[in-house]
Amino acid sequence: MDVLTIAQHFPNHAAALAHLERVRWGGKPTCPHCQSPYVARKLDSGRIGRWNCHKCRSSFNALSGTIFQKTRVPLHKWFMAIVIIINAKKSVSSYQLARDLHLTQATAWYVNMRVRRAMVTEDAALLTGIVEADEAYLGPSPETRRRRRQDGTYIELKRGRGTDKLPILGAVERGGKVVAMPVKKPKAPAIMAFLMNNVSLGATLMTDEYVSYKPMGERMKHLTIDHSRAYVRGTIHTNTIEGFWGLLKRAWYGTHHHYSRKHAAAYIAEACFKYNIRAHPRPFDLLLDQAMGVG
Repeated sequence: MDVLTIAQHFPNHAAALAHLERVRWGGKPTCPHCQSPYVARKLDSGRIGRWNCHKCRSSFNALSGTIFQKTRVPLHKWFMAIVIIINAKKSVSSYQLARDLHLTQATAWYVNMRVRRAMVTEDAALLTGIVEADEAYLGPSPETRRRRRQDGTYIELKRGRGTDKLPILGAVERGGKVVAMPVKKPKAPAIMAFLMNNVSLGATLMTDEYVSYKPMGERMKHLTIDHSRAYVRGTIHTNTIEGFWGLLKRAWYGTHHHYSRKHAAAYIAEACFKYNIRAHPRPFDLLLDQAMGVG
């Protein structure tokens, strides 16, 4: 789905709100506070979409408890933002979103982060089959990895492990989904916890020869590749997860340039969501279902 289609199907706030009511309730509205079905639409011409609960006496709408709750941004603009974000392979900055939707930068950032929150998949199934695991480090772009000496020459700064860059752990099922998250230190305890929470014990794990992965060999089949000698040995490689890191880093270098560790998980969730829905026929509907707590 694209922005033009959204504009045609949902030309205003009321049309978008009616769609969210169908997504959330499917024609059978219930109170989000007490789950009572004894509700009635509130007759208030100034506030469309309001409902009254006859059991707990509360007033609510379809947005209660969702990323859209108490928003002052028209819902059809939210829908356009969702489509723009989903279709932006290298993500989209709040400044660009603000220009596209005639919002302030602060409002666009708020919308952007709320949409990213909806991209987080709770209780995802464990990865199975052949699973590749690796770490990535987000930091200065390749052009700023050099430090100038007083004599005019340059020294190359260290890359990857051992730097102060943001470390991220990731695992991907070949032909399937990816999971990733930022960590404070990519050492054995964090790696073990991450893999045990996201990878089935019946899977075949493939990594490089980083020593912190070795304890996983006691829990599942674990194959390694020595990158100092080769990047592929038969079916043993980590090229799939490296491809995902490439997508994540292109969003960092090309669009955001920087984001704080506080918000890193949201940006990583966005990259995972887009990778995982790459073959989904209706990603807009899928995201709306997650945003509305459906499914």
